[in-house]
Amino acid sequence: MKQLAQRARAVQPSATLQASQRAKALMASGVDVINLGVGQPDFQTPVAIKQAAIRAIEADQVDGYTATTGIAPLRQAVADHLQATQNVTVTADQVVVTTGAKMALYALFQVMLDPGDDVLLPAPYWVSYAEQIRLAGGHVLEVAPTADLKVTPAQLDSAVTPATKAIVLNSPQNPSGVVYTPDELKAIGEWAVAHDLWIVSDEIYGDLVYDRPAPEPSMLTLSDAITDHTIVINGVSKTYAMTGWRIGWVIGPKAVTAALGKVLSHMTGNPAAVSQYAALDALTGDQASVTKMNASFQERLDTIYPLLTALPGFKLVAKPQGAFYLFPDVREAMAIKHCTTTSEFVTRVLEEAHVAVVPGEAFGLPQHIRMSYAADRDQLLTAMTRLKEFMQS
Repeated sequence: MKQLAQRARAVQPSATLQASQRAKALMASGVDVINLGVGQPDFQTPVAIKQAAIRAIEADQVDGYTATTGIAPLRQAVADHLQATQNVTVTADQVVVTTGAKMALYALFQVMLDPGDDVLLPAPYWVSYAEQIRLAGGHVLEVAPTADLKVTPAQLDSAVTPATKAIVLNSPQNPSGVVYTPDELKAIGEWAVAHDLWIVSDEIYGDLVYDRPAPEPSMLTLSDAITDHTIVINGVSKTYAMTGWRIGWVIGPKAVTAALGKVLSHMTGNPAAVSQYAALDALTGDQASVTKMNASFQERLDTIYPLLTALPGFKLVAKPQGAFYLFPDVREAMAIKHCTTTSEFVTRVLEEAHVAVVPGEAFGLPQHIRMSYAADRDQLLTAMTRLKEFMQS
């Protein structure tokens, strides 16, 4: 039998999904596992959004293909939402709606990269960025962060090459919850403009910020020159607890969105129509659910942060300010438990403490683990108790 394509053989599976699958397998065998490995709000999609989807079905609006780039009202709603929340003006033809933000990124890299192009990827980074860049023929240039898990123009200067075409930024950051300040983002943006690079700004967690005003300022707010070089990725999954509905979008220059439309016409045809009408209601309806979920995440963070930092061998550089993750350095914890790799440590945490987390290798920073606090408060407290007992045993 002929071999599969080299790109399929080389790609690594999603570490976050693998961690969740291992947890589910253990749960299926009867073990009480607390899954802190999944990047998904534990809330239900707001009722009003579900009802909007039902109305669209009953009105026979979802039975056929839509425009590849999304229904016109939704693209306009994305543009209007950006204007209302960030005071940034874009037109509907600068918006492409996709089957989730993950597909937005995948399609964008297919449009953006030629074989051999370099992409700067500051660590820590979301697990799929690197694999998607490689699947498009690009080459990943990992950039090690400072002690506060951020990168600076000076570090980027040391990593950039003549073949570099883009830099990927994610703030608030998955996996650490770190949030860049507007001044820090502007400095990186101006550096990227000076090097004539695309800025891929993943702002999927922009509404989930704590101890600071929300939403977080977009890269599109910093200067006209930065805006001209920036492509924003966003969606409804995190802000509106709609991970299963699979609606994301790209906002960028018309040349980019036109190219995306052509590529997506051969990939997905269009996002699910019913999900698009649900997302339309999410953006245009009452935002009270967003405020309520944010308050809950803030309370969970305030509860779990001191408990985590009190665990033997768990170190955090600072309290996270966004998303819903903690990314502690566990080198001392690994030494206490005589583990040589983070993967080994994570396996023991799952098998002995029955808590699922994700090893830092997947995010470009070994010796760390990612823990989600998108679980209810009682589960989080139980997880902390189990981890404390595990470290003291």
